[in-house]
Parts: sequence; structure tokens; C-alpha cells
Amino acid sequence: MSDAPTLAVESLRTHFFTKSGVVKAVDDVGFTVGAGKVLGIVGESGSGKTVTAFSIIGLVDPPGRIVGGRVLFKGEELVGAPEERLRHLRGSRIAMIFQDPMMTLNPVLRIDTQMIEAVRAHDSAVGKDEARGRARDALGRVGIPSPDERLRGYPHQFSGGMRQRVAIAIALLNKPDLVIADEPTTALDVTIQGQILYEAQKLCRETGAAMIWITHDLSVIAGLADEVCVMYAGRVVESGAVDQVLDAPLHPYTRGLIGSVPSRNARGRPLMQIPGMTPSLIDLPPGCAFRTRCARADAACAETPPMTEPLPGRKMRCFHPHLGASA
Repeated sequence: MSDAPTLAVESLRTHFFTKSGVVKAVDDVGFTVGAGKVLGIVGESGSGKTVTAFSIIGLVDPPGRIVGGRVLFKGEELVGAPEERLRHLRGSRIAMIFQDPMMTLNPVLRIDTQMIEAVRAHDSAVGKDEARGRARDALGRVGIPSPDERLRGYPHQFSGGMRQRVAIAIALLNKPDLVIADEPTTALDVTIQGQILYEAQKLCRETGAAMIWITHDLSVIAGLADEVCVMYAGRVVESGAVDQVLDAPLHPYTRGLIGSVPSRNARGRPLMQIPGMTPSLIDLPPGCAFRTRCARADAACAETPPMTEPLPGRKMRCFHPHLGASA
């Protein structure tokens, strides 16, 4: 068995070339995900999380394009790969779960029709009955009761939580090696969200699939992920084992994110807030993008901080991290 990770992203840069300027949506992003592991990617809206996901699976359209870096899927370079090859990988070896399940589901087709097509599109040798059996089993795995009856239904006959379960079942139909989930539980109530998180984690462990879970919700990552990358203004500013990052954040931005979670705030005390707004990604000035919002910033932060590893397995971009007594 190879020690190579399921996915390795190295120095990825995806820019959008607009009339107003160059938007550096993803700027020098790197991480790895191993088989059976869950990587959480967190950050505010506009931090580059979704563009990173779309870059991995080759869904960045003009005016955007990947301008640098590598995406290695089980050792195979995906940046610059032919569209035919990427189409073959998408839906079979690499699956994407979107925030809105209706991006996956066709509203005018029955669920069984859509799931059978999803199986046979990537394996024409599979007969209709076998494909239906796979679809029924997939619905059962994500906790949908009476799967035979549900297969005959249309998307509008399902609740939002059920539709998202169907979308997850479709993503897992062909037993992919990598699943990318882009905030798939954001619009769901807490009970359904918890069930889907449990099922996603269980399926990863059982099938050996690697998973990237994109969210702005740190509480989701705390219970789901093995490792976490914190993104800000198109860059990963901190990464490491999820427990270590959440218990002892090094980067001031990570610390601010955790401090703004209500459950971590002392009763009766005002909720901590990160001052200011995320900067525009159009022609970002050099230096640390967080410096205008950071209480620890000084003249040194006018330079771009490199990615360093101050502690084993912990990486971050900061000249003034929260280390030891200084935290």
C-alpha cells in the first residue's frame, strides 16, 4: 500500500482576471488528505474555500484560472489534465456535495432515474437492476427510511434534510476515493445536521474515502475533522490537528474566530469580535492580509509572512503568533 496521500495540494494559486483587477481568490494554498481522514477547511465568506474546492476538481471557469501550483490525486496531476479525464474522475473517483442539494438533483426526474444514471454514466457494464440495488443501498446508508418507496419519489416530495441526504448518497454511489463537501449542512436544522455529520464520518471510516469538509462553523469541524486548515483572504494562515488548533490557536485570526463562538464565551460577557472586514481580494497589497484587523500587528507585518512550522505538525503564517507565555 502506497504512503502517498489521497490528495496533495501544493502552492495552489487560482486568480480571477476582471476589469477591476486581479482577484487572488486562492494564493499559495497547500495541504494533504489521507485515506479515511477528514480535513476541515474553515474561514469567513470570501476566504477562498469554495474556489479551492472547484480548483481541485477542475470547475474554475473564465475569468478565473489556475495560475500556479499542483493538485495531485493519488499521485496523478490534475492541473492541466484533459477535460475528458477530469469528467471521468468527477462523480466516480472524486465526488462533490454542494450546499444546495438542488445543484445535484434534477427537479423533474424521479430519484431512481437520477441515481441509476449516476451509476451507469461511470460504469456502462452495470445493468439497470444492479444500479437500482446500489441506489437503494446508498439511500439506506445515509439513513433514509423505506428506500424502495423513496426511490420512486421526486425531489420536491423530500424535506431539505432528506434532499441533502439523497445528494450525499449520490456522491457516494460509486465509492469515490475523495469526497469534497462544500457547507452541505448549513441550511439544515441542528438535529439533521448532527445526523449527517455522523453518517459522513462513519462512511469515511468504513470506505476509506478521504474527505474535505468546507464550512464557516468551527463547532462542525470540532466533532468531524482530523485536521483543519484556517483560510483568510485566499491563504491558509494556520493548519494542524483539529484538537491542537482549536485548543491552542497560534494565529491571531484563528484565535479571533474561536473567541467569537458563543459556546466558548463566558456567560454574561460580551461576545468577542474581530474588528473590521475581510479585505478586498482585488490587488491585495503586500504583507499580511490580516494586519489591519490584528492587535499584534507592527511594521514587520508589511511583509508577507512565510508559512512556518513553529511546533511539530503545526503550520502558520504569522510574525507574532500566540506562543507559550505570550499567548
